[in-house]
Amino acid sequence: MFFGKLLPKEGNFFELFNQHAEQIVKAAHAFSQLVAHYSDPLLRDKYNQEVDHAERAADRITHEVNRLLHTTFITPIDREQIHSLINTMDDVADLIQDSAETMALYDVRHMTDEISRLTDLSVKCCERLKHAISLLKDVNEPKTAEAAVKTCEEIDRLESDADRVMRSAMSKLFREEPEVREVIKLKAIYELLETITDKCEDVANLIEGIVLENS
Repeated sequence: MFFGKLLPKEGNFFELFNQHAEQIVKAAHAFSQLVAHYSDPLLRDKYNQEVDHAERAADRITHEVNRLLHTTFITPIDREQIHSLINTMDDVADLIQDSAETMALYDVRHMTDEISRLTDLSVKCCERLKHAISLLKDVNEPKTAEAAVKTCEEIDRLESDADRVMRSAMSKLFREEPEVREVIKLKAIYELLETITDKCEDVANLIEGIVLENS
């Protein structure tokens, strides 16, 4: 079958997708720890570095996938699907790093409940994304295809939850925060965190398209 075709010896696209998803989850967990230990400067720096390391590793995998696209004659799924999937996944890792960097650049002094809730939803989205990616290599099997679509639907629901948290956070921020600079800082952080879940949903939509085309 189409999914069973052998790939060149230099690499397997599905394995590279899995490796990238692993780095996304590592970055998300490190960011979650950064938020949880934000009051400790040493731990904050430690987890910032872990986010950076995971993002750089994800970048290297993205470059490898794009390199393979130029040297591989037969690909397991459509080339455009591979290109869109790996680059959208890389956007997720970039946004996690951007969130950590923005907190440092804006000198955010404390975490809010809304940041913690959005972070938790982002982590869950990334974990479900990793699971969906792991199913792609066997998506020609009906049960696996069904499981992949179900996982993508879970990501959609998490993204909707993040939307609701975001709207509530913005309402509270503009009603209750008297300091204009804090409003600007927190608004930027909330928007970045919500965009992580948006981008995970974009990946889920790509996965659903691959499933529909190849199952």
